[in-house]
Amino acid sequence: MSDSPPIATLLLVEDDDLTREFLAEHLAADGYEPLAAKDLATARRLLDRHAPDLVLTDVVLPDGSGLELAREVRRADGIASRVDPATPVVVLSGRDGELDRIRGFEWGCDDYLVKPFSYPELRLRLRAVLARAGRREQAGILRVGSLRLDPSRRRVLIGEQPIELTQKEYALLLALAREPTRVFTKSELLRVVWGFRDASIVSRTVDSHACRLRRKLGVAGDEFVVNVWGVGYRLVEAPATAVERAWAA
Repeated sequence: MSDSPPIATLLLVEDDDLTREFLAEHLAADGYEPLAAKDLATARRLLDRHAPDLVLTDVVLPDGSGLELAREVRRADGIASRVDPATPVVVLSGRDGELDRIRGFEWGCDDYLVKPFSYPELRLRLRAVLARAGRREQAGILRVGSLRLDPSRRRVLIGEQPIELTQKEYALLLALAREPTRVFTKSELLRVVWGFRDASIVSRTVDSHACRLRRKLGVAGDEFVVNVWGVGYRLVEAPATAVERAWAA
């Protein structure tokens, strides 16, 4: 295995031990970082914990269908969860009927490969899917002044300095960064970030998280997370033209 950084982190979901071990060994040898799961429950935990670059899954699993995992990825909000809804999903299945393939694409997979498979072909398909996903990820980077936020990798930078955030701090920042000059009420943020159905609840949750987020983002002296008294928060005091969604440098 190469000592260079992994090309990408792959979540490998396969209940057959021999197939799973074969794929994990060869993917690692090709420079990938495989995260192996033999069932749907384990796959869900790994998906949320590690936010992999790609999901490679069988369809028939002991506790459900790999297509359920594909649909859950597509339905993720990318805010309260670490899961990016644009995460590529490749299905590797023994079901080769036309309806099986169609159902796979309808449920959100990016590619569908039938068993028995050729590993060199699988490797090329994975490379192609990741290349397409990489172009989409770069296009989704958010820039607000010196702040750069990459939702695909859950990465936050001020200039070139990485900023470590908790899950909720990151979710709050992402919500604000998508419309950085709009004032979000505390009720809106409670619904979007914390999932409170009754957003009329009087809570200091938003204030405490906003305060910590403002302090962490202030490392370079720039001011982010503006408190609009009596209303809520916005990310910056600036005209909308000062904010850009751009390709990564």
